[in-house]
Amino acid sequence: MTAEGTAEPAWLDPTEQAVWRQYISVMRLLPDRLNASLSRGHGLTLIDYEVLARLSEAPLRRIRMTELAEGALLSKSRLSHQISRMEKEGLVRREPCETDGRGFFAVLTDQGWEKLLASVPTHVADVREAFITPLSREQLLTLGEILDVIGKGLEPGRG
Repeated sequence: MTAEGTAEPAWLDPTEQAVWRQYISVMRLLPDRLNASLSRGHGLTLIDYEVLARLSEAPLRRIRMTELAEGALLSKSRLSHQISRMEKEGLVRREPCETDGRGFFAVLTDQGWEKLLASVPTHVADVREAFITPLSREQLLTLGEILDVIGKGLEPGRG
C-alpha cells in the first residue's frame, strides 16, 4: 500500500519498460518522418494525406463527415477544422447530405485527386523504407497480429 492507502501499481519489469519505450519512440518518430517528407515534397501533412486517401477510395470520392472522422480517428471538431483548411486549398469541398439536413459529405476535388496522385509515390516509398523493409515477412505478419490484439482492446466499450 502507498501512503495514500491505494494499492501499489503493477510496475513494468525491465523488459516491459524497454519495449514500451521503444514503442513510444517509434510512434513519435514515424509520423514525424512521414509528415516531413509529405510536407517537404507536396505541402501535405500526414492527416491531409489520410483524408485524401480515404476520400479517393470512397464511392464517388465522397464520405459522410461522421464516417470520415471515425475512419481517420479524428474528433468531429478536429475533422471540421481539417476539412475547412483543405477546402481553402481547393483539395476538398463539403456537400450537404440530401437525406439529413444537418449532415455533410466531404468530397475530393479534382485538385485534391491530383495532389494525392502526386504524393502517393513519396508516401509509399517512405512507408516501405521506414516500416516494411526493416521487417522480415514473418515479423510483419506477427506485428500485424500484435497490433490487431492491441487495437481490439482499445475499441470503445472495451477495457
